[in-house]
Parts: sequence; C-alpha cells; structure tokens
Amino acid sequence: MNRLISSLLLISLGLLQFGCTNDSASDLVEDSIIVEEITFTNTVKNIVDNNCIVCHAATPVFGAPMSLVTYADVKNAVQNNGLLDRISRAQGESGLMPITTRLPQATIDKIESWAENGFQQ
Repeated sequence: MNRLISSLLLISLGLLQFGCTNDSASDLVEDSIIVEEITFTNTVKNIVDNNCIVCHAATPVFGAPMSLVTYADVKNAVQNNGLLDRISRAQGESGLMPITTRLPQATIDKIESWAENGFQQ
C-alpha cells in the first residue's frame, strides 16, 4: 500500500512539475484582437438599407419625413432630426422607428458609436 501511495505521489509531482510553465498574463492574452471600425460604408449603410429604406427611400413614402439613402442624409438625420432618439425608444412607444419592431440594442449601439466617433464615412 505504501508503494502505491509513493508511486502516486511521485507521478503527481512529476505531472505538476512538467505541467507548469512560466506563462505570464501577457502570454495568455491575444494582442492582436481585430475590431472592425464602424463607418457608414461598412456598417451603418447596411443597417439603414435593411431597416429604413422601405419608407425613407430617395423619395420618402408612407409619411416618412426624409430620405435616408446617402451618407449625408443619415448624418443629418442623426444630428438634426432625432434619429437616435427614434430608434432608441421602447417597443410600443409612440414614434419608435422602424414602426414594425425595435432594432436590437447592439444595432442601435453601432449607430451611436458611429455618431460618437465622428461619423466616419
């Protein structure tokens, strides 16, 4: 029995010795995490095209007050026409855009980030 315990102890110590390394926190964290820059062209245009253009076309329809087709249109809507307020309202709240359903918060966050970071084209 003592030989079994001694053998298990030696095996455990051997595994512990060879299993440990000198890794530091910087070795374990990936340094090159790629974060896609949010710009009108690579992010916001796609959101607007998929959720807003039905009403906010080049010639707005269904009572939409403005077009949201171009970069200038969308930037102006954020800066002067309350676009962020309208898309951020609670589901069922008057004035929510799009009318059918509230955009996911992650999508709204992308548009807010775009505005906060200077409306990159």
